[in-house]
Amino acid sequence: MTMKLYCFGESGNSYKAALGLELAGFDWEPVFVDFFNGETRTDAFRKISIQGEAPVLVDGDLTLSQSGVIQQYITDKTGKFAGKPDEKYDVLRWVLWDNHKLSSQAGMTRFLMNFLPEEKRPQQVIEFTQGRLKAAYTTLNMHLEGRDWIVGDDVSNADLSCCSYLYYPEPFGFDRTEWPHIDAWLTRLSELPGWKHPYDLMPGNPSDRA
Repeated sequence: MTMKLYCFGESGNSYKAALGLELAGFDWEPVFVDFFNGETRTDAFRKISIQGEAPVLVDGDLTLSQSGVIQQYITDKTGKFAGKPDEKYDVLRWVLWDNHKLSSQAGMTRFLMNFLPEEKRPQQVIEFTQGRLKAAYTTLNMHLEGRDWIVGDDVSNADLSCCSYLYYPEPFGFDRTEWPHIDAWLTRLSELPGWKHPYDLMPGNPSDRA
């Protein structure tokens, strides 16, 4: 049975789940969520996910929301992206770090800088979150020095989580050329068989609303 992932291309959190499904080789299809026209706030979508967020994975009778949960589900079904048995907590540590320190800040900053009308963009908030992001980039760049992957010697959910917003072209204060170890790591990820850019993997693109 084909899995369905409710997602949209602009969503880095959706990308975490979509990229995991694609790299794991699952039979899956994206279901476009019209976030920018308020679909996640509708009663119909709340029946799919009470949290009113994308991504949502539907696999038969099972419905899962939250990208980290979907990543773990992919791992439990395939054994992939878990790291070695003694690395599982380190993988989880970086997934949680990303959710709190990197993706949450990058997602909000990118939204404020690109998807709000220019006159409504709160510059002080943007400057504050960009400062927090710079600290996160510093941490990740330092950690990746001398490493191919965030944990162990193979790609894991730590990588698939932390990379999620860093491929997007819209400006939010990240220039990968300023962070050489992050830059090399993003290149390695993009060279994996099955890798796709978020706008190629999921429906939804800012150009659709231009």
